[in-house]
Amino acid sequence: MNLRTAGLCLLLVGALASFAVAAKRPNIVFIFADDMSYDTFGPYDDPIVRTPNLDRLANRGVRFTHCYNMGSWTGAVCVASRTMLNTGKTLWRARAADTLLQQIARKKAAAGRTPPKMWSERMRGLGYETYFTGKWHVKAKAEKLFDHVVHVRPGMPADTGRPPYKKEGYSRPVKGQPDKWSPYDKSFGGFWEGGRHWSAVLADDAVGFLQHAAKRAEAPQAKPFFMYLAFNAPHDPRQSPKSFVDSYPLEKIKTPAPFFAKHPQNTSGLNPTLRDEALAPYPRTEYAVRVNRREYYALITHLDQQIGRILDELRSHAFAENTWIFFTADHGLACGHHGLMGKQNMYDHSVRPPFVMVGPGAAPNTQIAQPIYLQDVMATCLAIAGDDQRQGIEFQSLLPLLQGTPSRLTNVYGAYLNTQRMIRQDGWKLILYPALKVKLLFNLNDDPLEEHNLADNPAQMAKMRTLFQELQALQKQHADAVALPAAFPKLAKS
Repeated sequence: MNLRTAGLCLLLVGALASFAVAAKRPNIVFIFADDMSYDTFGPYDDPIVRTPNLDRLANRGVRFTHCYNMGSWTGAVCVASRTMLNTGKTLWRARAADTLLQQIARKKAAAGRTPPKMWSERMRGLGYETYFTGKWHVKAKAEKLFDHVVHVRPGMPADTGRPPYKKEGYSRPVKGQPDKWSPYDKSFGGFWEGGRHWSAVLADDAVGFLQHAAKRAEAPQAKPFFMYLAFNAPHDPRQSPKSFVDSYPLEKIKTPAPFFAKHPQNTSGLNPTLRDEALAPYPRTEYAVRVNRREYYALITHLDQQIGRILDELRSHAFAENTWIFFTADHGLACGHHGLMGKQNMYDHSVRPPFVMVGPGAAPNTQIAQPIYLQDVMATCLAIAGDDQRQGIEFQSLLPLLQGTPSRLTNVYGAYLNTQRMIRQDGWKLILYPALKVKLLFNLNDDPLEEHNLADNPAQMAKMRTLFQELQALQKQHADAVALPAAFPKLAKS
């Protein structure tokens, strides 16, 4: 054999070896909901909510019971959550990335400035075939970031989120008056735009992706795949087929605790002028909240059915055994808790989504209570894909936690605009409203629903000062420029 022939043989062997390694690497399916609170799924939920497919998924793997979204610089909390998710940057550095992405989109970016490398780009660089369908809501073109893109949905269906919010789906229902809006009347458009519910369309897309992957799986050049499946549900408009709504009789729907007609603090972002808050009449009525929660539950069960279709299709293929599945949501939702309807607040119902991971090495039917951020899923997937460095990623891989290693996240940081700041540490939560100089302190171990504010109890001053100092340290870590000591001088004292 001459040197040229030997060299070609070595190149061929190397190429085949690389294909073999790629084929052995796990596939990744990321399933993303919108506006789904932790308390609608799993051990915390109202038992009336039915999510049989997600329950089965959780039983196959690990459920993280204390998953958090860090917050938002905009009323559209999903934009901030998804920008953090796809850039790997924490809140305020993700905001800077969002601004840069907008400038680039408008061709106004300063010379020499480059956008952050997105999650899908990193996966593609690691040799993955990438798929996307669903809600994007990031200031970058999904079509340029994924190998396969089907439906790119907006943050909300057209005309459902524009002021002055006087369409039939807002400020409803009023007891004793006809309800002009119906979640299953397709003439209202919304998720019914196009004739088929957007959640069902996404499931159709995902099944098609998996069938495509199955056809390619035996090819020598087959790559592992990464699927980013982003449902708009259960975000409003809370529309689902009539059978799903009827399956939740109104008389069985409870008013969530705590129930307030008005939120005790008339803070910026917690009032009926915010779009989410305009969905139900203000002051709140038990009737309106129960109807909204009924429709919320129905849409969650409809979402669960579509996820079940995806999981069934995945299980029908041999590569399912070598596939990681992640399920979470971009944040939670109040939907009646604390007199609120939206997610522009720091209560657990709004900052905590569900989080499940299933795959090789994830022990079945396991729960982990250590706090995580939902955006840790990006770092975790990169680690699974073989990126040991994850340069520029501020979130952590969850793989060490599966082996019993303690989380590096000991204090959970939260922020909304410049109006709210939060820290959670060792079962305590401090929420601050700087402009109003309002403080909320909750002992979550004794008061998980955040009903009893302890901030005015003099015996808790030492605890609040400790949390305040830790919060300031987190602000510095996350490039948060809001100055708190001027608003809370007593807490700033050592």
